[in-house]
Amino acid sequence: MENIEKGNVKNLVATFLEKQHAEKSSGLKDKDKKLKKSQLSGSLSATSESSIEDPLDFKGTRDFRLKKLKSDASGSLSAESEHSIEHPLDFKGKRSGNPDCDYSLYETESDWSKDIPLHFSNKTSEKPDCDYSLYETESALSKEIPLHFSDKKEISLVIPKHRRKPGTVSSATYAFKSKVRNPPPAAYHVVKTDHRAPHDIVHSAKRDYPEIAESICSSDTSDFSSLISQDSQSSSDTVSQNDCQGDLMCDICNQNAAEKICQTCNSFFCVPHALQHGTMLQKHILKDIGSEVQDRCCLHQMSKDYYCRNDQMHICSIWVEGNHKRHDIVLQKARHQVHVGEDFGEHDAVVPPPGEIKFLKVKPTSVVLTWGHPQELNVTKKFKVKWSTLTEAQGSLVIQDLNKVEINNLQQGEQYFFSVATEDENGNLSKWVKARVSTAVPPPQHLKKDYSEPSTLSLTWSEGENMEGIPHQFLITVTSQFKDPFVIYTKDCHKTLSDLEPDTEYNISVSTLLNDKTSDPVSIIVHTELCLGGMLSKIGLEEQYDIMLKISNIQQINCSDTTEISIKTPESLPEAFLKRLFMLNTNARSVKCVSSDLDMDKKNAINPLDLITGLFLCSDKFLQQTMVGKMVLCQFAVPLLLPNSETKELTMMLWSMREIVRNISPLQQAFRRSSNEERLVYSEMPLISFVRLGKHFLSKSQMLNTLLSNTEQYHDIFYHSALECGDVPRRISNGLVELSWYLPCGISAVDKFNEPLAIANLRGDIMAFSKQFTFLCQSSAVVYIFCDESEIEYFKHLQGKYVQAKVILISSKKGKSFRLKMMTVKQRLRTTNISEIKTTETELARALQESVSKILEKRPKKVSLENLAEIAQSCEILVDEDSDECRSALKNANKITERIDKIFEFKDEELPSQGNIWKAISWVQTEQWRLRKVGKLKAEEYRKSLEKKERAFKRKQQRFKMTTTISNFLNGLNVSEVHRSFFLKWMEMALEDLSRHQLSALLVQYEALKQESPRETKKIADFDQQYSICSLRMEHFFRECGQRYTCEDVLPEFSNLKKKIKELPTLFAQMLLDGLPFELVDGDAGNIPMKWINGVLTELHYLIQSNSRVKVISVIGIENSGKSTLLNAMFGTSFAVNKGMCTRGAFMQLITVSKYVSRDLGCDCIMILDTEGLKAHKMVQNDHSHERDTEVASLAVALSDITVVSISKGCSVENDFLRMVLNALTRVKIVDKKPLCHFVQVDMTGMSVSEGMKNEKALLEQVTVIIQREKARKLSDVVEFDPSTWNWYLPYVWKGTPPMASYSTAYSETALALKSRLLKDLKKCPARGDLLDFAKRIESFWKSL
Repeated sequence: MENIEKGNVKNLVATFLEKQHAEKSSGLKDKDKKLKKSQLSGSLSATSESSIEDPLDFKGTRDFRLKKLKSDASGSLSAESEHSIEHPLDFKGKRSGNPDCDYSLYETESDWSKDIPLHFSNKTSEKPDCDYSLYETESALSKEIPLHFSDKKEISLVIPKHRRKPGTVSSATYAFKSKVRNPPPAAYHVVKTDHRAPHDIVHSAKRDYPEIAESICSSDTSDFSSLISQDSQSSSDTVSQNDCQGDLMCDICNQNAAEKICQTCNSFFCVPHALQHGTMLQKHILKDIGSEVQDRCCLHQMSKDYYCRNDQMHICSIWVEGNHKRHDIVLQKARHQVHVGEDFGEHDAVVPPPGEIKFLKVKPTSVVLTWGHPQELNVTKKFKVKWSTLTEAQGSLVIQDLNKVEINNLQQGEQYFFSVATEDENGNLSKWVKARVSTAVPPPQHLKKDYSEPSTLSLTWSEGENMEGIPHQFLITVTSQFKDPFVIYTKDCHKTLSDLEPDTEYNISVSTLLNDKTSDPVSIIVHTELCLGGMLSKIGLEEQYDIMLKISNIQQINCSDTTEISIKTPESLPEAFLKRLFMLNTNARSVKCVSSDLDMDKKNAINPLDLITGLFLCSDKFLQQTMVGKMVLCQFAVPLLLPNSETKELTMMLWSMREIVRNISPLQQAFRRSSNEERLVYSEMPLISFVRLGKHFLSKSQMLNTLLSNTEQYHDIFYHSALECGDVPRRISNGLVELSWYLPCGISAVDKFNEPLAIANLRGDIMAFSKQFTFLCQSSAVVYIFCDESEIEYFKHLQGKYVQAKVILISSKKGKSFRLKMMTVKQRLRTTNISEIKTTETELARALQESVSKILEKRPKKVSLENLAEIAQSCEILVDEDSDECRSALKNANKITERIDKIFEFKDEELPSQGNIWKAISWVQTEQWRLRKVGKLKAEEYRKSLEKKERAFKRKQQRFKMTTTISNFLNGLNVSEVHRSFFLKWMEMALEDLSRHQLSALLVQYEALKQESPRETKKIADFDQQYSICSLRMEHFFRECGQRYTCEDVLPEFSNLKKKIKELPTLFAQMLLDGLPFELVDGDAGNIPMKWINGVLTELHYLIQSNSRVKVISVIGIENSGKSTLLNAMFGTSFAVNKGMCTRGAFMQLITVSKYVSRDLGCDCIMILDTEGLKAHKMVQNDHSHERDTEVASLAVALSDITVVSISKGCSVENDFLRMVLNALTRVKIVDKKPLCHFVQVDMTGMSVSEGMKNEKALLEQVTVIIQREKARKLSDVVEFDPSTWNWYLPYVWKGTPPMASYSTAYSETALALKSRLLKDLKKCPARGDLLDFAKRIESFWKSL
């Protein structure tokens, strides 16, 4: 035989089919010869088991018949024919096989195929010209178990499978890796109806141990025997035509005789169905039944002792273990026959047979069968039962009176034949009633998703019950809507599926495969993760992943602020969430798409945790920090460990939480009526973590909310499935670890715990997020694990490992009962019950609270967030502060803050330009305009003397040298934008901490004096002055920069210092544009540094490319009336809001306006002014600073297009305060402008809404009385206002008792309504120029006051 290219099975199959097609076309139909001369000399053709028409054809010069395949000691495999074979089929290997054993064409042993690969000496092959697309392979399956040839190439066996369309057959491949004799049967989809192969994947065996399995065979005694031809000459060496053909029926209708056979799918058809089959599948080859039946007959020169029921033909022992290995085969000769119920023995026709056999239960190792009682038999009933497999008898028994029996000790997945006969008193037997059944195959157990990614999915499961030590395999079926299903064969109890589609739901089933029988499938529905880019694109953040969102982007006024726009697409969700969050709305996480198309809304639904994760990934460090700060005020859990599903990185958000400052009142301090205001990153407290193992029946987050909420108020701290869109599958937030705190208020009736503690919550299964679980085990005082009792075996891998945290299981039995168990893993895995069984979630919450309280009593390990950063780094978790800009900025800030010991001494020595000298200059400048001490002197002479003093003071100020502190401060500013932002934030936090520590006692005394002795105005004024001297904030450094800028004329012209000083206005203009508040009126000196303000506003004008049309909204009002809080809630500004630290002077912050609404508003930006609160007139001081508050309020009204007047509860009846407000409003008559006003009553104590609304009428009456005293008739003579919207009532800002209180939703929503009203009114205000005009108005109005 000529040499053939190794491994090219696909070409071999194609060559063989081309030869067959050529023979049909030329009319060559020689039925007697099995091996013919071919046009392609030396070609080898092979087909799959289900479509064999011819054995191997060796086309040589002579015809011969393949007789037998044998191997010799050298390892070569040869074929004998009845003529001499000149070219045997030679398999050259390194291992000699058994010379006497037979090798079937389709048997492949893994060890044999590796050691003795197919070897062909010639590397040429013929490639057919015709298209054989039917035999194309599928790569997804061909990767599994390839046949190995000597040149390491892989081939796949091509087998037919069903497509969706009924009646069609398409190709598929099934691959081989190890010991596989035939293709796994689950890959076949056989068309036959009545004689399907028992290994067909779609066989109709009962699943999952059915209670009653239908009998496969009828009670007719001819069921088995009729299939065996009584006329067959099994001892002869040849087979007759009649024996070959038999009674063949159509595979489709099973009624008409078969006249055609399909060579492609090996099925028989009658004439009508053959025509239909050929029309639908034009590539299939149909032949007459007469020509094919003989081709299908066994031609081995051996005794035909067996009969194949599937193919209805007589075969020899070679084909029993070869082509028909998995078919339904019976022995014909009595000496070889196994008694499987065939009626070969004699029976008494008089004895009535039993009724039909039914199987009540079919289990893996036992069956329960019953049968009907004989109707004619009235005497004692005795039955003989026997059973066997296909190859050997198993047992028999005789039972009396009963017609039900259980047979045990059977083999799993084996087919058994049962026969029952009635036996009379004389031992005579009736006809045998027969049935067969296959014992069940135990399905796999504990199928679960290990982890899921956008295109990869990992599954794990365990073996079926009692399957240890039994060789078996598994079939994995993967289906998904609109995608072709595929099957995977594996021997392992785990599988990683790759090349999946992101954001797609897959139904995955795993079945046990044993003896060609499959178990009932165990299924799981898995939704692959939406890749990060896909999710960000869906919510409109794809571009921001690289550019990064900034605070100024969120503060910008756009269409959603000026008009009510419903959220219809996912792209609108991020903006809606951030706008609500910046307004401190506790419903911010409940944003969702709302349109008329409910199906589309459901498709567009996004889990809020995915939205929050996406926003944090697309925001810069400073927006992240702002988001965390506002989320804490809303009592939202914040990200501790942020996952990135694209880079697989995990980041600890330490920087984001640095700005959080909370008031803590532990029980011990509460007795002393004291509390601590602390920055939480430095606070050491126990960390208690909650995680989940597997799928749990209880909402962990909902349980945590119950645990952390005080008795008076419930908060949804952790978002859960019962909230809006909480049940939407998470895509990019799995692996997120959230953090929240429980901070006691010191009131025993309110507090649940006496000590502060931190709570961590892992989103997702710990099996999929081992890094997060390891981090929590190393950092926590205790880890609570929600799990089902069936999942506890998972913790065996922790046995003997060092786990710092205590581990407590919250174990449940399918969600019906719960129990807390302490688990130890140091030496061996052991659990100890620490609570009784709880049947309700309320009982469990109470038990959980008791457990946490006991842990706190034992003084567990305490950690700070900075400590957690060190643990995170040891667990290969990134920390967001680990950047060069952040660390370098911290070093620059430390150079300044480390020099501070006593604040008042530091200010005098390091910030000299803004001290007493600047106050003296300010007094002289304002005196020139106000002439408060002119006395009897002429005004002109008095002004000249003041100008002379001013020049002297300035010369003295200019002589101050540049200090080390200011030099370091300037170096911190003259860097990149990111570096500068880090530097300013480090400085701000350090100065706040320093002031808090040094002024805390003074603040407590100041607050107590104002509350207990409000009429002690002189003492209050002294405390106010002392506080001003001892305070140190960022505005002090900014003031020093401004004063240095005013003195830059005396510096050398080309010096580096002068260059740095001249660049300061540009730097501060950029800071204004980035959303940083800027001091307009110096709160200590009561003056405006005009040169400095003009320089900054001019640079800002050019920085925004001269598109700087500006309108102004300001707020004035009583001291401590929540003015800054209101502005921050409405516009997302960042004015200082600290207890006891009121605003001094006036600050401004720039809000840009989107180009889409700038035309309607008539401006490109809005300047927001926050002013110092008005105080009582009795607080008079010698330096006239008591007039500063009224002057600042009047300036704000003069500059503003709209003024918000804030009045706290109780102040509306105080004539002094109202008179001061109205005085500020009436002083602007000098500029011929009547201000547009909104009065806001702010509830600072928590009164009811109805009580607040009652004050509106009283307020209007009181204002009218005061106005009439000012010689005006009514309020409209003084201010412009809308009678329907002039007065607003703001509810109490807190919901609950701080520090565990959240912002009031009613307060936020009222602030939003007020903001919308202000923007509508702003449209009515006429344009007043750009930033350059605004700077001129500031100087003009300040001098005119």
